[in-house]
Amino acid sequence: MLQSSGLCPRCLAGEALPNHPPQNLTIATTGASGSVFLRHLLLAVERDARVRTVNFIASDSGLRVLAEELDIQGRSNLVGQLLSSADSVASEKAPRNSTKTSVRSSANISPKIQEQSNADIGANVASGSYPADAMIVIPCSVGTLARIANGIASHLIERAADVCLKEKRPLVLCVRETPLNKIHIRNLYRAADAGATIFPLIPAYYYRPASLDDMAREFAYRVLAHLGLPQPQAFQWKG
Repeated sequence: MLQSSGLCPRCLAGEALPNHPPQNLTIATTGASGSVFLRHLLLAVERDARVRTVNFIASDSGLRVLAEELDIQGRSNLVGQLLSSADSVASEKAPRNSTKTSVRSSANISPKIQEQSNADIGANVASGSYPADAMIVIPCSVGTLARIANGIASHLIERAADVCLKEKRPLVLCVRETPLNKIHIRNLYRAADAGATIFPLIPAYYYRPASLDDMAREFAYRVLAHLGLPQPQAFQWKG
């Protein structure tokens, strides 16, 4: 009779388990609409002390969407611009008699979020020996989905995703497209079959969000909770 080894089924199957909760995240953004969701995800991981390292990658198409939707100006201090825009929103919504959140300077951003070039196919996250615990692509365009689903890893985002799949690490694809054609649906299946989690960029409404930022913030919290990083401010349905 076989005796239990005390290991979980995934360990017995030889799969590499990430830190739980994850400490080292890869976050990528691509050329699909929904930059506000990325902004709130970055803000949440920056504040979460459990997350020690974030490697952030933006595709060229993603950078254009950031410019259109968040008025981001070029790649210079990209992370600082994203976090500052988030602080600006919080400041604008603060009561007039309260102390407003100051917009952080470029020198006052979290050192945990490091930007990587999508063209740098030799960056740390391109190797399975680098200890990334999980990866999130938000928003994920259907073009990026297609390349990930079919193993086409000519840029760092797709290569980092490919590494997650081959190393059995969590890969969350926040796909944003509508309507979906049969090619999109086949690629969604291929990516899911390879081990990715398809987490469509669809916000919830049952908690009655008052703004787009409220919706984006709660969606970011849901993504992080899925990876084992529940946020104390997140809405919980009581029934």
